[in-house]
Amino acid sequence: MSENSISREKDIRRIKQIVIYLIFVLINIALNRLVKSFDLPLYVDNVGTTMGSVLGGYLPGIFVGYITNLINATADPVNAYYAGISVLIAITLSFFARKGFFERFWKALITIPFLAFVGGVVGSLLTWFIYGPGEAALPEQLFNDFKLDLIDKAITIVIAYILIKLMPKKFSLMLELTDWCQKPLTDEEKKLSRKASTRGVSLRNKIVIIISIIMIFIAFVTSTISYVLYKNFAIGQYTSTGRNIAKLAATAIDGDKVNDYLENGKDSDYENTQNILYSIKDSSDDIEYIYVYQIREDGCHVVFDLDTEELEGAALGDIIPFDESFNELVPELLLGSNIDPIVTDDTFGWLLTDYEPVFNSQGECVCYACADINMEEVRLNGISFLAKVISLFVGFFILILVLVMWFADYHVLYPIDAMTFAAGEFAYNSDEALEIGVERLKALKVSTGDEIENLYKVLTKTISETVGYIEDVKQKGEQIANMQHGLIYIMADLVESRDKNTGDHVRKTAAYVKLILELLKENNLYSEYITDKFIEDVCNSAPLHDVGKIVISDVILNKPGRLTDEEFAIMKTHTTAGQEIIKGAMELTGDTGYLSEALNLATYHHEKWDGSGYPEGRKGEEIPLSARIMAVSDVFDALVSVRSYKKPFTFDEAMKIIEEGIGTHFDPVIAKIFVENRERVREIAEEHSKARGYTLG
Repeated sequence: MSENSISREKDIRRIKQIVIYLIFVLINIALNRLVKSFDLPLYVDNVGTTMGSVLGGYLPGIFVGYITNLINATADPVNAYYAGISVLIAITLSFFARKGFFERFWKALITIPFLAFVGGVVGSLLTWFIYGPGEAALPEQLFNDFKLDLIDKAITIVIAYILIKLMPKKFSLMLELTDWCQKPLTDEEKKLSRKASTRGVSLRNKIVIIISIIMIFIAFVTSTISYVLYKNFAIGQYTSTGRNIAKLAATAIDGDKVNDYLENGKDSDYENTQNILYSIKDSSDDIEYIYVYQIREDGCHVVFDLDTEELEGAALGDIIPFDESFNELVPELLLGSNIDPIVTDDTFGWLLTDYEPVFNSQGECVCYACADINMEEVRLNGISFLAKVISLFVGFFILILVLVMWFADYHVLYPIDAMTFAAGEFAYNSDEALEIGVERLKALKVSTGDEIENLYKVLTKTISETVGYIEDVKQKGEQIANMQHGLIYIMADLVESRDKNTGDHVRKTAAYVKLILELLKENNLYSEYITDKFIEDVCNSAPLHDVGKIVISDVILNKPGRLTDEEFAIMKTHTTAGQEIIKGAMELTGDTGYLSEALNLATYHHEKWDGSGYPEGRKGEEIPLSARIMAVSDVFDALVSVRSYKKPFTFDEAMKIIEEGIGTHFDPVIAKIFVENRERVREIAEEHSKARGYTLG
């Protein structure tokens, strides 16, 4: 299938998903309208949200819940403030759905109290902040709303569960909202990708933190500015109201009679004026106090002070000391000047006070008409305003955050994780592993269309070329190794060609050495030494065990009879000569691998377990393991082979001699396992005897 066809198919699938999610929104609205038509104290506006969350995941569920509230807000704007609650419900539903709670009906019912807590308790708290305290105490209100929401969410879950189960499986599977830009990951692979350790903060968490900080900062700044503007506007409105009330009260007072009231007491005009002032006070709920004071040096002399439900006014003529907040204004008040409204927040509450001068017929200020406007409504409205803003922000914030993380997951994080895993699991231990690793990387097919896709292509190209280079290097290495092994055998053959008595000795001993190494590994003997590397090194270096014979005279080397003591002493020097030759080779090549075992073999293969061997008289495990193995192989081959100075021993005779040497000449473990596997030894001996043209006895 071409990329255009795949893209077109994805677009069609996405359109179908959006249409279905919008149908879920309509289900929310339709059921809510139906319940309201019966005037029931329920909402039932989360059925579609439940279906979107269970079938689609976090983003579709949040989308359905948020859009539902925005559409409902066209009929009742208050619904917009509860969008955050719908979003929290969607998150709760998605969480339980991922945990498998909607696979069984009884498990789905377990989610009801959790949903009721979000819808009932958290929703009730939001209502309390928006509208202020109700008739019932807050704990009682929370409990009552929780009980009511239990019924609401029980109906929601039952209806949603039935609708989900009635949907065809193929149809419901299509609703999971994905946007893979590479080979899809399994749920297990997704979990592993999110648990992958990093040296610092993961890229996913960095994105969450950055988006959160940006949105919270924007919300804080926006909310603060909005709140300040609202508060200033409200204070301005209350200031205008206070000034108008104070002026109206001032016009109701006859300035020429104020001093008479203070000197002679109340009369009928006083009572009429007081009634007018009461009517002014009752004209607005915002008016907390109305009073009239004559300002003198000794304090405020009460002319009028209206009673309230909570507080009885002062009597005519009472003197009230100046409040500290008015001390700076006393000089102006004594002069009868106009003063700006004053806002105070003390024992009488948050009040805006306006003083309007009252003049007599001579134009003298005889008193001030005062109006206190209760500003607590501004405080309560401010809290309500912030609650509404925060609720709107929380829903929008979560929607944007989930949307960004969804996009980041499929277009950034999953492709990077997939490439990381594919590269991390790359194995170089075999050609098959290399090929599997390359194919695993190519199978990802990352197609984000951006820098990540470029990175993927470069990574794939680089690794493919690296694998090709590794294969070339490996091939060249094998050629060099084969050449090296060939040179070793050529060198060994050159040495052997001078010794007319040995005849194919290096190849036979190498075969016996290899067999002993295999037997030790099979029986888990000397396991701390017998590794694949050790076996390879010993087998490769075995042909060099007699390389020192190159310095031995042909006369001694090929003497048909028994060597004299002097001649044997010279013959024994082939071990130290071999040691010097291999040391020289090691200095030239810097090799510490198989040549180190070649050194052990050449130097110590004539040492004996009881310490009676040469050149150093080592005993037991002082003798290197490779040399102890060669000792058995070398002696056995010498026994069964034809020599110009002796006839060959029979196979059984040779085995008996090896057995007799256990614990004296030979390592007991090695010699014993060699003897115990006589048939496998015989196969090697017969194979080489036939090649040399004689029959094994």
